[in-house]
Amino acid sequence: MKKSLFLVLFTLFTVFSVNSFAASTPVEVTEEKKEYESKSLGQLFDSFYSTTGLKAILEPHEGLKGPHGEELTPFAQSFGRIIMFGICFMLFYLAIAKGFEPLLLIPIGFGGILANIPVAEIAGENGMLGIIYNMGISNGFFPLMIFMGVGAMTDFGPLLSNPKTALLGGAAQFGIFGSLVGAIVLSQYVPGIEFSLEQAAAISIIGGADGPTSIFIATALAPELLGAIAVAAYSYMALVPVIQPPIMRALTTMEERKIKMKVARKVTKLEKITFPILVVVLAMLILPDAAPLIGAFCFGNFAKESGVVDRLSDTMQNALINIVTIFLGLGVGSKLAAEQFLVGETLGIMAIGLLAFAAGTATGVLMAKLMNLFMSKENKINPLIGAAGVSAVPMAARVVSKEGQRYDSSNILLMHAMGPNVAGVIGSAVAAGVLISIFK
Repeated sequence: MKKSLFLVLFTLFTVFSVNSFAASTPVEVTEEKKEYESKSLGQLFDSFYSTTGLKAILEPHEGLKGPHGEELTPFAQSFGRIIMFGICFMLFYLAIAKGFEPLLLIPIGFGGILANIPVAEIAGENGMLGIIYNMGISNGFFPLMIFMGVGAMTDFGPLLSNPKTALLGGAAQFGIFGSLVGAIVLSQYVPGIEFSLEQAAAISIIGGADGPTSIFIATALAPELLGAIAVAAYSYMALVPVIQPPIMRALTTMEERKIKMKVARKVTKLEKITFPILVVVLAMLILPDAAPLIGAFCFGNFAKESGVVDRLSDTMQNALINIVTIFLGLGVGSKLAAEQFLVGETLGIMAIGLLAFAAGTATGVLMAKLMNLFMSKENKINPLIGAAGVSAVPMAARVVSKEGQRYDSSNILLMHAMGPNVAGVIGSAVAAGVLISIFK
């Protein structure tokens, strides 16, 4: 009996408590619930549509801020994004249909698409692309890793067997310093384009056709122009087979293109091991600002030539450089947002980069012709290999070899062209060090 009475009292107390809590619930919550339940299907659809990227593109807003705090103009929010999608698709076309540097153009292009997706802020500080950018590009780490892998894949044998080809690599760097002057002139006389000395120096490195070096110096001197500089550098690297051949033909005669060079001497293992150490020591004594790039490059090469750390060398040549290339491409693509890329300065950078690359190719060829004036007939240089002085490794050397075989199928220039090609890599790193030491 007592137990039954207790259960009845407990039940009444529970019901009373629940009713009291319900009575004390704020009226606003109930009203909100009624308001939510009263929405029509059309209103629910409108609510969903307001969060879509389609609405952000079709109905841009004034004063909207981007992921980095920059103001998004209506043009950048709508047509600007569409234009950037088109540019990214063009990069895909060059990579897939033409085979131009697909390992870089595909991640750069896809990163550009992700960066231009509205609302998601993938390229923002806490977005995936923003994290990648801050992880290895803003501090210059990824370019050094790329240089390490390139060094592990490089053979200094052609350069050491024919040291005079280093002059061709040095001459091809004229495009870098010529474009520095061009950028300054452009900012002085073209309305709407203003480049500081630091920005002009960062732009000029495009003339070396070296993507990692371009990113490294842009990060140090002009991080706000990184996207345009990197895209220009890698685009012209990819377009080496298109840009260089007409310049090579215009500056050489048929007889010069058919010149066959003597077989190079065999380089000893001791020479190959000693050379990267010597280069690092010279960089340390003369140009410390270039030491990060040259040091990473020479470390990769030294590990390969030592012959006792094949596992490390193989990792640098394959797994490491592949992983870093993915991150580097996506990080560069994060700077292809419409509000950052579609500005007057970008068009100026693309124009200066093209002229600088053409000038570097031309001066390499002309230097070879000049050197031939002082050489005997049997020691003459085929001027075509001067075009490989730009540091687009090994694309430029392959283009030279293919061009030489067009006029004589038995003329193999690839290994001869690798000499100035490798010298161009070192030359562009040295040029970057000089510019950083002057303008940093």
